Amino acid sequence: MNSAVTTAVAGAVTTQAPSLDKVRILVVGDVMLDRYWFGDVSRISPEAPVPIVRIEKREARLGGAANVARNASALGAHAGLLGVVGADEAGDEVEQLLQGGGIHSYLKRDAAISTIIKLRVIGRQQQMLRIDFEEAPTDTVLRDKLVQFKALLAGYDVIVLSDYAKGSLVNVADMIASARAAGKIVMVDPKGDDFSRYAGATVLTPNKSEMRRIVGSWSTEEQLTAKAQQMRAELKLDALLLTRSEEGMTLYTSDGLLHMPADAREVFDVSGAGDTVIATMAAMLGAGADWKEAVQTANRAGGIVVGKLGTATVTREELFA
Repeated sequence: MNSAVTTAVAGAVTTQAPSLDKVRILVVGDVMLDRYWFGDVSRISPEAPVPIVRIEKREARLGGAANVARNASALGAHAGLLGVVGADEAGDEVEQLLQGGGIHSYLKRDAAISTIIKLRVIGRQQQMLRIDFEEAPTDTVLRDKLVQFKALLAGYDVIVLSDYAKGSLVNVADMIASARAAGKIVMVDPKGDDFSRYAGATVLTPNKSEMRRIVGSWSTEEQLTAKAQQMRAELKLDALLLTRSEEGMTLYTSDGLLHMPADAREVFDVSGAGDTVIATMAAMLGAGADWKEAVQTANRAGGIVVGKLGTATVTREELFA
């Protein structure tokens, strides 16, 4: 299953990059546009005790499920994105960014809603404010999306379902069943209070707070392991990957657990780190890597991306330097 080549050099073990350019990843989920307004902060408003940010630069980046696809593409994989945006200027901008990133767009346009936008105001390299604009897609568009999803399955190796609880994945159980029946690897970045709708997926990648909402608190590693393995078994998952911020990440499978300490780097911005982790794992598993190598590589990617500002990506060159 392992397509990466490992060799010993002067007593150290080095891993050559696998053939990620042959991996086909379809990302499905909540598509967003991340806008960043950068500016200078030098005084406090006379109207209220808040800083005044004089905007000097604006940027737009792919967010949500689109950032997962962006990360997969940055690693060299063939990435497609299925989701919903509004029939508006922000939706046009998402399409342009996808085209510029080499991502195949299967976006559905919903004239009844506006594209989800997260606007971040940055002053002195710190996020001062975030403003969200969001509406759930309509039922008609979601039904069309499900039909298209099933039609696209044959052309992809790995399916990533990126759930940000914005309404695009109401049919997620049907999607998982269809993808697994087609023999695909199905990875889910989950949200919410009920993970039962993700039953049958290959792997779930919750963070600590998401996990705690489902299984409750734990005080020891033994308790956490028992809760994680019980949930994995009940949901009939091949694996459960718990991302734990500064504690690294832990993979639970029927063979036991594999823990990876955090890749020690300066943490600058954690936004979008989960997108990088799941995209990297998807690319590695699609290339034939085993669980251990996929998690090690994803952990390394997460450590790199938190050192960058905003929703960012990791390149293949950075990852396998």
